[in-house]
Amino acid sequence: MRSQQKPQLHEDWIDSYALRIVRNLQEAGFETYLVGGCVRDLLVGIHPKDFDIATNALPNQVRKKVPNAYVIGRRFKLVLVKRGDQQFEVATFRRNVTQDELNTLGDEAVDGDNYFGTVEEDAQRRDFTANAVFYDPVKHKLIDHCGGIQDIENRVLRMIGDPKERLIEDPIRILRAIRLSHKLHFSIESSMRAAIAECSGELKKSVLPRRREEWLKFLRLKEPHLAFMELFDLHILEQIFPGLHSVFMDPAKMEIFEIHLARINLAGIDKQDSTELFAGFMMAFLKAQYGEDPWNHDELMNDSRLAYFMREEVGIFKQETAVFFKALHIMQGLHRIESYSRKGERRQMAFIHNEAFGLALKLAHMDYSLSGAEMQYWVQQVEKYRDGMPVKSSEETRH
Repeated sequence: MRSQQKPQLHEDWIDSYALRIVRNLQEAGFETYLVGGCVRDLLVGIHPKDFDIATNALPNQVRKKVPNAYVIGRRFKLVLVKRGDQQFEVATFRRNVTQDELNTLGDEAVDGDNYFGTVEEDAQRRDFTANAVFYDPVKHKLIDHCGGIQDIENRVLRMIGDPKERLIEDPIRILRAIRLSHKLHFSIESSMRAAIAECSGELKKSVLPRRREEWLKFLRLKEPHLAFMELFDLHILEQIFPGLHSVFMDPAKMEIFEIHLARINLAGIDKQDSTELFAGFMMAFLKAQYGEDPWNHDELMNDSRLAYFMREEVGIFKQETAVFFKALHIMQGLHRIESYSRKGERRQMAFIHNEAFGLALKLAHMDYSLSGAEMQYWVQQVEKYRDGMPVKSSEETRH
């Protein structure tokens, strides 16, 4: 059975829609490959989450040849292909342009990052060698212009080009490097590690939405606390995550944070749901920073430092914050089973159907605040009101 086999660079493990898009463009005469994380992950035996496609077809040519394809972006035009609830990015090969070339072009300069090039030029623009391997799933051929295959075999994460220059060019690569080294269990090549330590302050220039996306990816790692610990050791937390840095400065708080963060997996937190994932992170953070005892929820909600941490350091959206605080409030009610049981069925159903109830149950699981019997009681209540009001039997109606 496929599920029992190790993922590998084989047609069985290539998404059928992605394969069809590649074949479609190749049959139209365009050079087209799978590229980036999907190729890298299959080479190390990991299930790819996304399949990205690179081609020498221009965005509008892709749109004409591939059904349900839409050109998106202005600075970096690419094509989004929709297949059911999946979507695939198809990017045209890019190349770097020099300032001299831009000066020569003058008014003819292209808007944004849309200088199209060859597959080799495209490979040189990518961040790490492991992400610059192209694969032709039709001809079963690997294309490697940067030594990525060797680095994948050696389990080394290496920057393409001068590490310091590339990190200054895009400081988010610092977070990507740390995260990928933990995801793939790769070592970071020594000159890149030195550049990361030297350039950590550059991360202050990065924009919050991109950092937010990285924090979500950190939290999806199997052992996110180890990755955060490395950020602390490299003096990165103090630059862009001072609230978490203060936790790591105190060994007792750090241990509480790590213990609770590790429970995200056990509690059934949906790692694809940003609201739930950030709620799990915040639960671990609050336990470390504010202690294990029950908190004053009004004080938490009105704590300006906590609000700043959630909004400006983590990048949690207002709606996600609202659901988290609702879940904390509901958690208090989970301990008052007697009070709940005295309520009428409509009020009971309203409590169970609250948008934050499921999350509250998971957070209670995370901090072990409910006994096994209490947890079982709430699971039964969820079942009871799953489809609305329970249907009364004719026997009950007569009495």
